Amino acid sequence: MTSRFARVERSTAETKVLVELDLDGTGSADIATGIGFFDHMLGQIARHGAIDLRVATEGDLEVDAHHTVEDTALALGAALAEALGDKRGIRRYGDALIPLDEVLVQAAVDLSGRPYVVHDEPVDIAPRIGPIYPTSMTRHVWESLGHSARMTLHVSVLRAARPGSQPDAHHVVEAQFKAFARALRDAVAPDPRAAGGVPSTKGVL
Repeated sequence: MTSRFARVERSTAETKVLVELDLDGTGSADIATGIGFFDHMLGQIARHGAIDLRVATEGDLEVDAHHTVEDTALALGAALAEALGDKRGIRRYGDALIPLDEVLVQAAVDLSGRPYVVHDEPVDIAPRIGPIYPTSMTRHVWESLGHSARMTLHVSVLRAARPGSQPDAHHVVEAQFKAFARALRDAVAPDPRAAGGVPSTKGVL
């Protein structure tokens, strides 16, 4: 395969985003969005997806975290699509079942070229993680990233807490990012049996 590197810049009246990624990296991360918890989650994608990832976002955090998180996810999805190119020789599909203490999350990825996102998460988790990350934004991350990357993505929290206990929002969200990263890692991996072909009977993805 040729180099699978991408650089995407996105600039609006609300945010300025730079994303650089290498799908054949080692998991190194250089991430600064101004939202500590979101930086931590993007670091999970890099580490567990074996993707070298640089993200630099300047957003209107004086308003709230929404624009910063959304636009970063859109730029990340666009960078994934660019780095994948015509998707020749990849596995295309990936899935992962990831435990994080009491939490269990399943993620499945199809680099289909058809954006479709399904997200199942408990509604009774804390509304905020850290000072400014709204837990409601997690679904928006997957929707923005999945549509921008033109992938089919399912992320489901199968277990969120011990019986009788409240879910730990940090664990619930972090397990989702780890599961997505592992599923993506498999989907973008070279398939030695594909002979460099596009993994679709249509001949294009």
